[in-house]
Amino acid sequence: MIYLDNAATSLHRPACVVQAVTEALNGLGNCGRGAHSASLAAGRTIHEARNRIDRLFHGYGPAQVAFTANSTAALNLALSSLLAGGGHAITSGLEHNSVLRPLYRSGAELTILPADANGQLSLDELEAAFRPDTKLVVCTHASNVTGDLVNIAHIGAVCAARGVPFVVDASQTAGCFAIDMQAAHIDVLCFTGHKSLLGPQGTGGLCVSPKLRLAPLCVGGSGVHSFDREHPSQMPSALEAGTLNGHGIAGLAAALEWLEETGLNTIRRREQALADRFYRGVKDLPGVKCYGDFSVKERSPIVALNLGDWDSALVSDELAQRFGILTRPGAHCAPLIHKAMGTVEQGAVRFSFGYFNTEEEVDTAIRAVETLCMEDA
Repeated sequence: MIYLDNAATSLHRPACVVQAVTEALNGLGNCGRGAHSASLAAGRTIHEARNRIDRLFHGYGPAQVAFTANSTAALNLALSSLLAGGGHAITSGLEHNSVLRPLYRSGAELTILPADANGQLSLDELEAAFRPDTKLVVCTHASNVTGDLVNIAHIGAVCAARGVPFVVDASQTAGCFAIDMQAAHIDVLCFTGHKSLLGPQGTGGLCVSPKLRLAPLCVGGSGVHSFDREHPSQMPSALEAGTLNGHGIAGLAAALEWLEETGLNTIRRREQALADRFYRGVKDLPGVKCYGDFSVKERSPIVALNLGDWDSALVSDELAQRFGILTRPGAHCAPLIHKAMGTVEQGAVRFSFGYFNTEEEVDTAIRAVETLCMEDA
């Protein structure tokens, strides 16, 4: 099996992640629910993860890191709070449904900066999109379809000049690209643990500027202030009702340590080299159309393509059944960019590369696409 679906979830992880989860399952209690050794061990593990997350994103302190099940939960929390009572929000045509659906449900009026036919986003209309009642700007750091990056530093500076909160979906870039929340004026950064952070599924969260006070999506047990009728207001307890996924967070902490030791630059360069190797191998094959701007070196390690008029699901199934190559077809939960690219019916086949893929696997995938092209000729 050749796994090229890392943009959906990482499959191959450092051994230390598996070991950390196993040890946690056998030894961790419930963080904040007692003063015995198992509870304190869980607390130390989770605190370590907060520190590493804050350091990775140059956030606003470990207490401003709240854990959720994934970036979808983090985005729902942030958007539902900031858009309570409606208002106006600005977003982009690159967004995943984890951004779009909370926005639609909020009832807020939306300005959506459009993508072009190649999935490219222009920020020329950004400043004109602001209104007196604009409550936030939210966008992805990189398209999960094309891999193209968004200039979040530029957007953050524009938002800061207007005093409008800036929310970033870092699902595709956290663990691969350096992100500096303070330098980029990011008020809320939403991340998931199971992609480039190389942690377990069921882990994620958000880093929040102390300038904001978000309302939790749910309230309940917190381990503190049990006799208060209201949920605690101090971070991170304010956004963490109920028992945290301590076992998963233990794995995430181990993954974060591995990322620090290996270096984001080393990881990014390898993943980009693999994606570029694949792109150069398939871009001129007859019938192949690739989406996105490959003239830019700094991009998420994704290559989305179509083969003639083949339905993307059929291509992906052929790759899996005949060649043992696992990819992701369809709409990738990002409907607006597919409307812009004209691929609503066909979808696209997404090849996404991770640190543990090899050049040999890439070359095998190139030959597989070439074989399908020859059969289509």
